[in-house]
Amino acid sequence: MSRRPRIVVLTGAGLSAESGLATFRDGGGLWEQHRVEDVATPQAFRRDPALVLRFYDQRRAGAAAARPNAAHQALARLSRAEGVTLITQNVDTLLEHAGARDVIHMHGRLDQALCPACDRRWPAPQTMAVGLPCPDCATPGARPDIVWFGEMPYHMDRIEQALDRADIFAAIGTSGNVYPAAGFVDVARDNGAETVELNLAATAPGRFDRVIAGPATSTVPAWVAALLD
Repeated sequence: MSRRPRIVVLTGAGLSAESGLATFRDGGGLWEQHRVEDVATPQAFRRDPALVLRFYDQRRAGAAAARPNAAHQALARLSRAEGVTLITQNVDTLLEHAGARDVIHMHGRLDQALCPACDRRWPAPQTMAVGLPCPDCATPGARPDIVWFGEMPYHMDRIEQALDRADIFAAIGTSGNVYPAAGFVDVARDNGAETVELNLAATAPGRFDRVIAGPATSTVPAWVAALLD
């Protein structure tokens, strides 16, 4: 009996856009009307922690109010199949709310707080106060558990191992501009995987074997259904 193909799926902001969550940033370099440099770097947090925490409080509230769409639900079904690795650049937990298993959050999670001193993580309060102490070591200054620009994404060893073994690599709703995630297709392809992009339009012509264009809520359920048949 032949084994099931090993599938690695990378998802980006386009997956959650149809649930009402804003995509990463617009063409002017703004992220929900803020300069990225003012809200998404360690330097920004040191310079103005109140601004950064307010920004993530608002995003946390927005994510909590959102509901999974048909694409999240389809990927949740796929995640329960053997040999599937589901990676997301998104910091919402809509995949988990749809029932997905073992989602790798390479850029962290909005619903968690992080102690910079001891790396303890815990559920973030609805409003994070400046100087919030760690429940373990009591160090003040907890931050959102988000990977900011200039920081190393989480779980890279596990991701690289999955890419090395992948038979199929799919990128769903990603811009193709943010590294290292933008390079995953090259790693998978070099290791012999079939590569497919599901997006509103192709973002990297020639880098994927196949492009399925259209909104995620229509393309992803159809793609998953074909894989699971």
